[in-house]
Amino acid sequence: MDLLYFAWVRERIGLPKERYETAAATVNDLIEELRGREERYALAFSDLSALRVALDQELSEFDAPLAGVREVAFFPPMTGG
Repeated sequence: MDLLYFAWVRERIGLPKERYETAAATVNDLIEELRGREERYALAFSDLSALRVALDQELSEFDAPLAGVREVAFFPPMTGG
């Protein structure tokens, strides 16, 4: 699947996107895998209350299943003005 990182998430990880193979069942499981990869991922995913996730371009929850998902995007909450 493709993982996309936006705003400060991208800055902490150092990549705008990457291709990632996983057997994770949910977004939470994926995040735990990523946290264990390197310190930069652990830092980026240290506070989930400051993150939002979209699966195949639809806003989702962290307990959502990943079966059949092709794209996971992580980004901070949007603010408008």
